[in-house]
Amino acid sequence: MNDGYSGKSTAEIVGISYRQLDYWARTDLIRPSLADAAGSGSRRRYSYRNLLELKVVKNLLDSGIRLEQVREVFAYLQDELGEDVTTANLVVNGSQAVLVRSGAEIVDLLQNGQGVLNILPLSGVIEELDEAIVDLFPESQDVTTAPMSQPAAAQSL
Repeated sequence: MNDGYSGKSTAEIVGISYRQLDYWARTDLIRPSLADAAGSGSRRRYSYRNLLELKVVKNLLDSGIRLEQVREVFAYLQDELGEDVTTANLVVNGSQAVLVRSGAEIVDLLQNGQGVLNILPLSGVIEELDEAIVDLFPESQDVTTAPMSQPAAAQSL
């Protein structure tokens, strides 16, 4: 049974500082879904899905989107569209992000003279995250026995 990931492990896997992780949890960007901090000495526990969402946040920040805009993107995708943020494809143009649902929509954006666009496919986050988990915790990985319904790395820690 997977009891989740500690804050320290989560920060290492995602590639952010523990301070960033703490700030994002305290400001309700990504709350740990397995166990939230409940006073002094308590520990947050993050789920695999939390790790995916955190990696998406990191990728958006790395692409030049400001944290305030990342919050807006997450809120809109989750609340308004019911989209899984880890499977969405976004077109990033400077400080703007646009959701892409089909190849036709991408072509339409390009034909309307939107300038140079950076397509940021967020579905690759799963592979990046699994690789980071295996790299950090190689002794606990058994890829050959993992069921196909859940990534191998999600089951071991």
